[in-house]
Amino acid sequence: MNDTFIKAYQDQIEAAKKAFASNAIPGMEVPPAVREIAEKGLYTCRENYAKLKDTAEQVNSALEDTYTTASKGVAQYNAKVLEALQSNVNSAFDYFTSLLTAKTVAEAVELSAGHARKQFESLTSQAKDLSALAQKVAADSSEPLKTSVEKTIRPAA
Repeated sequence: MNDTFIKAYQDQIEAAKKAFASNAIPGMEVPPAVREIAEKGLYTCRENYAKLKDTAEQVNSALEDTYTTASKGVAQYNAKVLEALQSNVNSAFDYFTSLLTAKTVAEAVELSAGHARKQFESLTSQAKDLSALAQKVAADSSEPLKTSVEKTIRPAA
């Protein structure tokens, strides 16, 4: 328990003793039963504070782990998006370069059809990769919190 809290509690007890003593109640002692109840209350308060502090530290640690994992996952996702973007831009430049060198309309149509098919396959693959990565990041990011909750709930159950 916090030393400041304990000190404040003890100061309150001393102040109460002085108040009773100054009100002309000679020799009044706190009954042992009241003293015992107060001591049990203080002991329980200390135990609860320790439990609360431990739980708060566990939650804080889980949140830090979650944030770290999520940050890494978002960085991976962003890198994958940039990689896909670069691939798509390069493909578009290659397509336009080859289109400019086409000698007939039939050749240009064939290049366009081939490029469209290739881009559709590429975009489908990229979407699958990004979706899988997003699911992985979400699962990995939630794991520290899930583990922390399981640790907290199991002892309580």
